[in-house]
Amino acid sequence: MSTIRCDIVSAEHEIFHGEAEMIVATGEMGELGIAPRHAPLITRLKPGKVIVTQPGGTTIDFAISGGILEVQPQLVTILADTAVRAQDIDEAAVRAAMEEAERVLAQKDPKMSVEEAEQQLAMSLAQLQALERLRKNMKH
Repeated sequence: MSTIRCDIVSAEHEIFHGEAEMIVATGEMGELGIAPRHAPLITRLKPGKVIVTQPGGTTIDFAISGGILEVQPQLVTILADTAVRAQDIDEAAVRAAMEEAERVLAQKDPKMSVEEAEQQLAMSLAQLQALERLRKNMKH
């Protein structure tokens, strides 16, 4: 099967660089599946998942807080605000961040704006979903 190069970068550093048979991401209008020879495309990404299927069928699961996806003939670039591999997620820290965001939204806490709390909550949910997918894949 043919492949396409995939680069996932955040503001801090490069998260992934390699060949992929398929890339699935959460776009503003829904799920996107990018395979080799996909038409050129630029779209915004919502907080959610990016799943890279490598040659041989191995998948790598990422949680992102949003960003931009660009498809070129030989390259898919994902510019994420923040991104983390599912296996690197600290579940306790994510749950604490989620609880704080929910508290801020419920009480309108001045320490964090509503927008920041909503972003933190969305990223926390994306990370917890990535952990859940990772655990399911490990059981198979």
